[in-house]
Amino acid sequence: MGETEKVHFDENGLVPVVAQDAATGDVLTLAYANQEAVEKTLSSGEAHYYSRSRNELWRKGATSGNTQQVMEVRLDCDGDALLYRVDPKGPACHTGEKTCFFTTLSGEAGAGKGEIGFGEMVEHLAGTIAERHREMPEESYTAGLIRSGVDRLSQKVGEEAVEVVISALRNDRLAEETADLVYHLLVLLEERGVGIGEVAKVLHDRHR
Repeated sequence: MGETEKVHFDENGLVPVVAQDAATGDVLTLAYANQEAVEKTLSSGEAHYYSRSRNELWRKGATSGNTQQVMEVRLDCDGDALLYRVDPKGPACHTGEKTCFFTTLSGEAGAGKGEIGFGEMVEHLAGTIAERHREMPEESYTAGLIRSGVDRLSQKVGEEAVEVVISALRNDRLAEETADLVYHLLVLLEERGVGIGEVAKVLHDRHR
């Protein structure tokens, strides 16, 4: 059984799998996997599940293109549930929503705060940058940055980093300059083909 020997599959040979965005922590979906699906996930680095309605193995995004790159697979304390921490390449839900858990029954996300979480904003911005990269519209500042090449883009990131340092020393406009740096850094990552999920995994590994 190899790496799956610690997984306790149920009487139908399945185990529930929670998919979580590695960058933001958002819960994306709840699905099921059999031993073959788990093994393919571990060997390929892409999320595989088992469809109970179709009675077949499926790779997330095989038809939609909304794949999930698996950054880490965790097993719960009882050995009967898995967590896939993923870098999603598009919506997780078949409805087109980012997560399957978009219906609120009680409470309100961010209630009393009136602000968007940093991780959520970064993910949204990274998605917009990726869209501009795909379409490369002439009037887009982001597309223009990407067209300028990695040398100029790297220089721009350096300039923005200096602006952050100056703002910190002056204690003035630090939030604004930091936002500029984050934006240009995300454009550089996109140009180099590095997903924010990969960065999140490095931070997670270092945190442990």
